[in-house]
Amino acid sequence: MGDNIGPGGSEDGYIKEQERLLPIANVGRIMKQILPANAKISKEAKETMQECVSEFISFVTSEASEKCKKERRKTVNGDDVCWALGTLGFDDYAGPLKRYLHRYRELEGDRANQDKVSNEEREEPSSYRDNNNQPSSRPF
Repeated sequence: MGDNIGPGGSEDGYIKEQERLLPIANVGRIMKQILPANAKISKEAKETMQECVSEFISFVTSEASEKCKKERRKTVNGDDVCWALGTLGFDDYAGPLKRYLHRYRELEGDRANQDKVSNEEREEPSSYRDNNNQPSSRPF
């Protein structure tokens, strides 16, 4: 029977329920952020939302994955997710997500450049140091 183990690790290709769903604590935390501080959320409401958001993510990801397969790519990226949202009729979400993705990439690029400069400063050539291994006041 070990031959029928699917990508989720369970027999017959079925993915276990807890592997298919987002953690309920995370779902509850996200729900709580939008509600007043004294609001309560029932277990049933959290479980319902957990099912819905997990299904939504699977739906969008599946569409993005199909696009990647057609383009003979193995990696789904943020642009694919934005495309999938638009294709599936979630244009109200695709636009803001594209802007977020663009800004995220800008910030990551800035961070990478800062890290590169920091590393270059730390890797100062030894010829710029004096006999006591201190930076020389005149490297030239």
